Amino acid sequence: MPRWVNLANLVTLLRLVLVPFIIKDVIDGLHFRALTLFFIAAVTDVIDGALARSASGTTQAGAYLDPIADKCLMSGVFLALGAAEIVPWWFVGIVFGRDLLILIGVLGVMALTKVRKFPPSRWGKLSTFVQIVTAICWMTRNAWPTPVLEAISSAMLWVCAACTIASGLDYTWRGMHLVRAR
Repeated sequence: MPRWVNLANLVTLLRLVLVPFIIKDVIDGLHFRALTLFFIAAVTDVIDGALARSASGTTQAGAYLDPIADKCLMSGVFLALGAAEIVPWWFVGIVFGRDLLILIGVLGVMALTKVRKFPPSRWGKLSTFVQIVTAICWMTRNAWPTPVLEAISSAMLWVCAACTIASGLDYTWRGMHLVRAR
């Protein structure tokens, strides 16, 4: 069996498999099911990290696969929330645009330097955490609409937009320094 096939990577693949089902459920208005599947996907992220650090071990494939699964999940959820007209498109543009900026930046750095490792920054980790909380808030608000959840979700939209922009600027700054240092 290839070295990349281990329990941690299989759990990561499960997260990728869940993404289209979550997207479909959000668009179809199956909010409780979307939230449940999103929760399962989030748990797989915790599990694959724990497995990779323990007996299963880390692999180069897993180092690439895990952030790809995370980006597919978060971008997919926010695109679905936008398509279902639950969150505004300007917000979806910020989240999706930052991820696209990071992808283009990584490809540029790889083309111009010998750098092949791109660890997440503190801003990136904070942004991802806030995006997860924001997605949970909006999906929970959709499953159980209440004025309190409406207010929390609306506030989180702005917090998430600010953190996402800050992390995008941080990654841009870090990428420029990597290219200049070559």
